[in-house]
Amino acid sequence: MPKVVSNLWFAEEAREAVEFYVSIIPNSRIGRTTILPAETPSGPPGSVELIEFTLGDQAFLAMKAGPLDSFNHSFSIAILLESQVEIDRVWDAFLANGGTPEACGWLRDRWGLSWQIVPRVLSEMIADSDRERAKRVTEVMLGMVKIDVAALEKAFNG
Repeated sequence: MPKVVSNLWFAEEAREAVEFYVSIIPNSRIGRTTILPAETPSGPPGSVELIEFTLGDQAFLAMKAGPLDSFNHSFSIAILLESQVEIDRVWDAFLANGGTPEACGWLRDRWGLSWQIVPRVLSEMIADSDRERAKRVTEVMLGMVKIDVAALEKAFNG
């Protein structure tokens, strides 16, 4: 069975980013680190570092390889959480580490990577067969910065 791994290219501070991510997301760990021993388009031998890591059950590879393209909203990592307490903890950790809040539960970390910090139940609410309930939840969510689970539940329940 194939394994799918998302690759994240960092100009610098890949190790710092990975250590931060695994410190705030439960069931996460850093795996193997490899320093490329050959010259690459990014630099001399030893200038490119590859860090394998897992966030929850998702595999990633962080690569420190000098500047190329910046992260943008075309790629984001969603963290689906069970409670407001968990949302607050993760959200606050990102902000305390230089993150910037955006709309609808999104934020950008200090390295420019986009994250969605959302309750697992949100996708169920917006996919509900009662489209009026789904609409109310969506409209409330669109007015939020950090997600407020109680406000979503209130909108959902009418």
